[in-house]
Amino acid sequence: MKLASTLIAALLFAPLAALHAAGPPSPQKPARKPNIVLFLVDDMGWMDSGVYGSRYYETPNMDRLAKRSKRFTSAYAQPLCSPTRASLLTGQYSARHGITSATGHRPPQPEGHAFIEDTAPPDEPMLKPESKNYLEPAQITLAEVLKGAGYRTAHIGKWHLGLTQPHWPEQQGFDFAFHCHPDPGPPGNYFSPYHVLPNAVKNPKFKVGTITDGPQGEYIVDRQAAEAVKFISESKSGPFFLNLWCYGVHGPWGHKPEYTQAFMEKKDPSGRQGNPIMASMLKSVDECLGRILDELEKQGIADNTIIIFNSDNGGNTSTKPMHTGPIPGREDWRKWAGNKRPTSNSPLRDGKGSLYEGGTRVPLMWAWAGRIAPGSTSEAVVGPIDLYPTVLDLIGIAKPEEQHIDGVSYAKVLKGEGELDRAAYFNYFPHGGASGGVWVRSGDFKLLRWFGNPDTYELYNLREDLSEATDLAAEMPDKVKELDVLIDGFLKDTSATYPRPNPAYRK
Repeated sequence: MKLASTLIAALLFAPLAALHAAGPPSPQKPARKPNIVLFLVDDMGWMDSGVYGSRYYETPNMDRLAKRSKRFTSAYAQPLCSPTRASLLTGQYSARHGITSATGHRPPQPEGHAFIEDTAPPDEPMLKPESKNYLEPAQITLAEVLKGAGYRTAHIGKWHLGLTQPHWPEQQGFDFAFHCHPDPGPPGNYFSPYHVLPNAVKNPKFKVGTITDGPQGEYIVDRQAAEAVKFISESKSGPFFLNLWCYGVHGPWGHKPEYTQAFMEKKDPSGRQGNPIMASMLKSVDECLGRILDELEKQGIADNTIIIFNSDNGGNTSTKPMHTGPIPGREDWRKWAGNKRPTSNSPLRDGKGSLYEGGTRVPLMWAWAGRIAPGSTSEAVVGPIDLYPTVLDLIGIAKPEEQHIDGVSYAKVLKGEGELDRAAYFNYFPHGGASGGVWVRSGDFKLLRWFGNPDTYELYNLREDLSEATDLAAEMPDKVKELDVLIDGFLKDTSATYPRPNPAYRK
């Protein structure tokens, strides 16, 4: 019996003795935080890619990314670019951060400026708020938070959030920046020489910034791709944040003729799109995205990189290229595109600069191997204010307490762990139309309030009427009142400076 007990004890304690002899277990190396790539296209509409339904544009790399992504079908932006860009970096509605129009290329207003116009012509019924022309340096941007967490950060491309150096991306958390000012559009009309100098502040023939010339005729979107590839290669030990804001497909519509020629004979079987210049420009944007995807794979870091693909507003449906007057590139436009508009957002109503769906609904895709289900879709209503908290939630970084964030994280939607818990989403644009307006989306319903004296309303059920063709406001007054209360709360909470009647107005 004593021998049996001794044998049992030896069998039980031998593994423990061996473990003790081997010493304490080695600490596990913490997992490296994922890299982040935000690829933002300028003026790309909801329908301007194969994966979102275009039968004319050719976007194989966007379609390739979609196979790895969760694709959102009800994602929104502001009607114009600067407000969206500011919301992406701050997590705030435009009514709160004050950049409400595309004025980021203009001189900054003096400190203490009230940001509302004092006068208006007598033929305008409303005094409209003035957009802030810069992103406040006091804002704690997403880039600053990521940089503080050990990320190497880069901004490549259009900025449009401040003309002067105190408001440049280098002052908002970016270690490296490839940009120029003023910047409503690309430098050099898309082609090198770009006419950018580091000390060109007093020379109106040049832009000022960090962009350098490439070979004669180099296309700026190709150069953005090259700069992105270089940054990824140099930062492969990570983590890094690449904020690429593409110059395409914004006017003045510089394009590669050899690409444009290939689309001249192509027809859209749906009859909606068919502008060869826009198709050519989207092809270049798509190639830029493809080069980034290829480099991530080449460096072996694709699976540990969050990729976000988005647009800053709805597709441009303006007739400006066909107007008479001194518009650069008009003859080139007529040669290739005739009287075609830049794009069509059909079945959505209107386009860039409008509060209707064509001006605000945009493509949005997120990819992250092993965390986000590839080839999946979501109907969640999300917008630029939500990107900031979502990124931080996904990578496990706390939101800065000092930064007021209107957005909510939809990380659980991305990971398939639940639905988005939010009653309403708002879009504020006090510059559109005769009076400006605001809308609220709650469930399937969207209420538009047009500022006026008195205010007027439009109500749509977007599930049944995506084209916003049937206004239900007169039929559903209770729903109008219910949603209008939400708008009142939004305007009060954000301290929005919205239009007011013009005392000088004469009908």
